[in-house]
Amino acid sequence: MVESVFPQLEPLLATVQKPIQYVGGELNSQVKPWEECDVRWAIMYPDAYEVGLPNQGVMILYEVLNEQPGVLAERTYSVWPDLAGKMRAAGVPAFTVDGHRPVRAFDVLGVSFSTELGYTNLLEHLDLAGIPLHAADRTEADPIVLAGGHAAFNPEPIADFVDAAVLGDGEEAVLEVTAVLRQAKADGASRAETLLRLARAGGVYVPALYDVAYGEDGAIAAVVPNAEGVPARVTKRTTMDLDAWPYPKQPLVPLAETVHERMSVEIFRGCTRGCRFCQAGMITRPVRERSITGIGAMVQQGLGATGYEEVGLLSLSSADHSEIAEVTRGLADRYEGTNTGLSLPSTRVDAFNIDLAQEISRGGRRSGLTFAPEGGSERLRKVINKMVSKDDLVRTVTTAYGAGWRQVKLYFMCGLPTETDEDVLEIAAMAKEVIRAGREAAGTRDVRCTVSIGGFVPKPHTPFQWVAQADPETVDRRLALLRDAIRGDRDLGKAIGFRYHDGKPGMVEGLLARGDRRVGRVIEAVWRDGGVFDGWSEHFSYDRWVGVAARELEPLGVSMDWYTTRERLEAEVLPWDHLDAGLDREWLWEDWQEALAGQELDDCRWTPCFDCGVCPQLGTEIQVGPTGKTLLPLSVV
Repeated sequence: MVESVFPQLEPLLATVQKPIQYVGGELNSQVKPWEECDVRWAIMYPDAYEVGLPNQGVMILYEVLNEQPGVLAERTYSVWPDLAGKMRAAGVPAFTVDGHRPVRAFDVLGVSFSTELGYTNLLEHLDLAGIPLHAADRTEADPIVLAGGHAAFNPEPIADFVDAAVLGDGEEAVLEVTAVLRQAKADGASRAETLLRLARAGGVYVPALYDVAYGEDGAIAAVVPNAEGVPARVTKRTTMDLDAWPYPKQPLVPLAETVHERMSVEIFRGCTRGCRFCQAGMITRPVRERSITGIGAMVQQGLGATGYEEVGLLSLSSADHSEIAEVTRGLADRYEGTNTGLSLPSTRVDAFNIDLAQEISRGGRRSGLTFAPEGGSERLRKVINKMVSKDDLVRTVTTAYGAGWRQVKLYFMCGLPTETDEDVLEIAAMAKEVIRAGREAAGTRDVRCTVSIGGFVPKPHTPFQWVAQADPETVDRRLALLRDAIRGDRDLGKAIGFRYHDGKPGMVEGLLARGDRRVGRVIEAVWRDGGVFDGWSEHFSYDRWVGVAARELEPLGVSMDWYTTRERLEAEVLPWDHLDAGLDREWLWEDWQEALAGQELDDCRWTPCFDCGVCPQLGTEIQVGPTGKTLLPLSVV
């Protein structure tokens, strides 16, 4: 029996910020009897409760695992520094918010990484839990630390700290991992033997079972297995039938304010638009749609289980669902008069139409619309394969203004490959034209446009994985030029909001995204120097990262710039080449060369196959929606 640490924790809560986030007991949370289960998971989102609780991935795995007889799962989130210090002083270990049980008592600590900037939070949590930071130092009494999520598609920077990583979808993977652990415990297998079984089962990467060799130039020479029966390449997991996994059925309702206050349904997974900067779109291929009936059932059950009054229809590009018109119309009809609103995330300009927008707003809620042209100029949008023209954008937002919307948000990136000052300045010209056209269409000057800028970070498993990242000075200089171009117009500039992130956090993210195992020593040193919550501006220190990176990497013959602002050659062995996201490496390189030539690539859902490598390996025909439209071209299926 494992006792709750809440009696020791409770006296500390009155002395810290937002104590409610540590209490647990949310609607639809679960606490299963410890002694009735033989496999126990602690699932962590390595960020604050307000960010982590709404995370769909964590909710799904939490529910999938707790449905299994003999298995329990509890959640744990990063604790704020104010509580972390008091926990250390009082001897209170890292805990789960469900049963307030010590994290170290569980069989598995599963960590879902949405961003690389959460790596230092993992080390903080391990230390608070009393779990050795380094996997090599862990004993039979320690849980297996298992990484997942998009930022685990290159787990090499945290290879010293995690025991294993799962690539891709987790619904089926966690059940298979659970089965291996259950059998290993029954057999009395050692920790090392259990990890070996996981690696041999397929779809689980165990870094300790692979040796990395480096060349004289500092690049990786080879990554090879060091144990028999371990695959040379670890492949991602793909859950094909989303209707068979209608999770979460009982979404969690937070006790404290969170970043998303809504009930969400993932209407499809994957994207074939082919945006060359987008890691999420590349690693989640192929597209798998949830049926209209499946979506409707999940919305009905989720609303009944939560009491929410807003439903988010989620995916990478929700308006691309082949039956989105029918989905939104059917839901709007069903919930008309109930004060239940619908929302879509960022919408592609070429997938938007006013009928869709009207259906979304029929519940009486008309929030601002968000579009993501990404690149400022036509030339740059061809490079990144974002096939949206300036005329298309102006026409679309003009229609929205004319139909009654008054607020539009435009999202762009700065620091994209081949970008020039002129490309960035065209963002200002586009925003001004949007305001001019909007005023004319709406018949009023009361229209707004917010320009939001994020820094581009090259990511693994994308056509841009070889590119040189723009340095922070270049990004910040271009952002200053753009700000002046917007604010310099005394009339139109007043109607344009401007939000941006400077280039410094992106440089650290670039180091972590494309790093190898040597970067682990930087992560550890930054954490030991006080680095946590690096995704939060009030905690992030660029100078700390730069100073630590220089100290830790230069003796090894590499540097922060070597990992970030250096362009890779085609033949270079990349740290993640032994991890298979399903994409053919040669296809990614060819797409990078086509980007340099400004050559666009159509959406392969509706055109002949471009042979990216994902679909043939699946060996199956994929259908989208009950209409039976074929996703894959006939030449493939």
